[in-house]
Amino acid sequence: MAPPRPTLDNADRLAAAYADFAGRWARGTSPLYADWAAGIAADPELLERIRALPPRLHQANLLFAAARWVGAPEAPYPRWRQWLADNWDAVVTTASARATQTNEPARCASLLPELSRIDEPVALLEVGAAAGLCLLPDRYSYRYSSPVGTHELHPADGPSDVVLECRVDDPTVVPARMPRVTWRAGIDLSPLDVADPDAVAWLTTLIWPGPDHAARVARLTGAASLAALDPPRIVRGDLLDATVPMAASAPEDATLVLFHSAVLLYLDADARAAFRDLALSLGERLGRRVRWVSNESIGTHPDVDAQVPPGTDLSHRFVQSVDGAPTALAGQHGAVYETAPFAH
Repeated sequence: MAPPRPTLDNADRLAAAYADFAGRWARGTSPLYADWAAGIAADPELLERIRALPPRLHQANLLFAAARWVGAPEAPYPRWRQWLADNWDAVVTTASARATQTNEPARCASLLPELSRIDEPVALLEVGAAAGLCLLPDRYSYRYSSPVGTHELHPADGPSDVVLECRVDDPTVVPARMPRVTWRAGIDLSPLDVADPDAVAWLTTLIWPGPDHAARVARLTGAASLAALDPPRIVRGDLLDATVPMAASAPEDATLVLFHSAVLLYLDADARAAFRDLALSLGERLGRRVRWVSNESIGTHPDVDAQVPPGTDLSHRFVQSVDGAPTALAGQHGAVYETAPFAH
């Protein structure tokens, strides 16, 4: 999961961003990253060094992944801090050349309940697609656990080697069928080639260290191997510029589903508002059926946030919204789908 990129102008705000990363996102799932982030939050010298970098490089997830890519020890903060000081230039060079692209295929498990309710056939357009692993929801197998038992769902041609598990709080939301996807495409500033071992290795490095994340590495490499057999089309471009022309190329007889997970948090407030307006008006612009499914952290969509019941536990959760209205809480890595906060 990639928490919001801080656009910061002082060390106090940067410290708060790293403290938030440690306490709200990494705590309980990645003890090592929680330790590193908390250490930085209390380290004025390193905060100043980070603050001097371009804002894109302020991201904890990118900095930590770049350090591990270069060879950082997975050690407590004091030792890692010394290593970082000795290898600072190499880490910054790596972070500058790469991007945070957490392409978690298990997020399809929290996307599928909504997709299964949409009129078929379905055309999928993902913004921030990275290697396109979330564009293949109909090629994975699923195991949903609910208060009344477990339900499995498989592709039309039989069980997949990639099995995605998800816990739901309401058995009625478990998908009864796979969507019939007739077109799929993605947009990304830096598309990744699933057939490129270096690209897949970078994606695995972006997975946080820790026992809660160990299974994600095998899942990602399995999904990448599956995607490499028939890769989805992903174009290089900015979502504000490329979404309309890409959407216009989808088959007219299909319901177009525009979707994204943990993408808009990397935009500034004006760009997020512009994309919201674009997404909500896309169907009218193109004269076709469009559904907009968003999985983003709290703070990304103010209008959606205002509809989240006060006191809702958002730890390690995205707010899933459809056409601008919240419908569920989705686990940051797809393992949870909860509709109770929005039940009427």
